[in-house]
Amino acid sequence: MKLLPMNVGPLNPTVPDLLIGFVLFLLCFWMMAGVLLPRIKRTLEQREALTTGRSREAEATLAEAAEVRARYEAELAGARHEAARIRQQAKEEGAAAIAAARAEGNRERDEILAAGAAQIAAARVAAEAELRPYAEELAAELAGRILGEPLPTPAGR
Repeated sequence: MKLLPMNVGPLNPTVPDLLIGFVLFLLCFWMMAGVLLPRIKRTLEQREALTTGRSREAEATLAEAAEVRARYEAELAGARHEAARIRQQAKEEGAAAIAAARAEGNRERDEILAAGAAQIAAARVAAEAELRPYAEELAAELAGRILGEPLPTPAGR
């Protein structure tokens, strides 16, 4: 039996075809709604849970990396501060060592100058003592040459 009174060709449905189609549609709908869609929904929920879990793990890893970086930068700043302190201390120690060496050098210089002055004074006294007897004789001879007539030499020599 045809449902439509006019002839539309093979598109004109019959009641048994419609019943079979309707039963098959309900069977497919039941299969989809009752069996496949819950499985798909469960799979999607598991995927979402895994994705969200991975996202949370990634956020936790990023937070931990930021914390490690902050600790690293704090340690690096502390190390720089310590290096600056050590450098300043070494600079002060170097300046103190230079000042001590300069003072020691000045002291040694003063000792050497004093010893040299004492040696020169001793040599001068010795030279003067050695040349004193000849000085009067040489002075008389020189004065005689200047005057053009010989002068008497002092007695004793």
